[in-house]
Amino acid sequence: MTQYLRDVTHTHVIIINMASASCSTEPSASGSMSAAERRAQRMAKLQELSLKRNEARKMNHQEVVEEDRRNKLPANFEQKRKREEWKEEEEKKRKEAEEKGEDYDRLRMLEWTAEEVEKWERKKKKKNPDPGFSTYEAAGLRQYQALTKKMKPNMEHYQQQKEKMGEEFYPDMNTLVDVTRKDSEEAVDRLVADVEKQIEKRAKFSRRRGFNDDADIDYINERNMRFNKKAERFYGKYTAEIKQNLERGTAV
Repeated sequence: MTQYLRDVTHTHVIIINMASASCSTEPSASGSMSAAERRAQRMAKLQELSLKRNEARKMNHQEVVEEDRRNKLPANFEQKRKREEWKEEEEKKRKEAEEKGEDYDRLRMLEWTAEEVEKWERKKKKKNPDPGFSTYEAAGLRQYQALTKKMKPNMEHYQQQKEKMGEEFYPDMNTLVDVTRKDSEEAVDRLVADVEKQIEKRAKFSRRRGFNDDADIDYINERNMRFNKKAERFYGKYTAEIKQNLERGTAV
């Protein structure tokens, strides 16, 4: 819009300069031109200047309308537009590669720089790999992986036990269980703390809402209670006065 305002200002300056130039040239040509010719020349110049002014006004109005349209667009409209253009360009290149019998993904990766590859790897690591619940087996595996990831084994103790037990360190179906072996108190405490933490987390996740003994009982079962709460949430403000009149016995 600023550029068009400058154009309008420049146009007005041209009009003033042309008007002054016409005034300055009139005395010199007055001897050889009649009054009617001079009048016709002035009217032609005036019409030309008027057309230029109208054109500048029209361009200015168009730019104002365009700027108002851009201001009413969403904040991320430009990003979405560029994203759609990028997708269309990618689809076009992919079709061209398929027509030539080439692998577009491979060709595209050959154009990547080392910095772009590192950026892509960092972006992949930030994504949540958990796809949600699919089966109980997958849920159990995710829980096992999450718990084992939190474990911090003592590698020195692990190596000592491995050297001490030798081949018995890796038991098989014929290995006898050593019932005399006892875990350390530190390991037991760590296990108890972890189990308690899981119980606490599970209780928060599946907690039931408390029952208010002082609340009015206007339902016959739990399903009816939920329906009444939903109706109260949407229509309570309209029926509050009627309910109060019924409780006071002043309802008409």
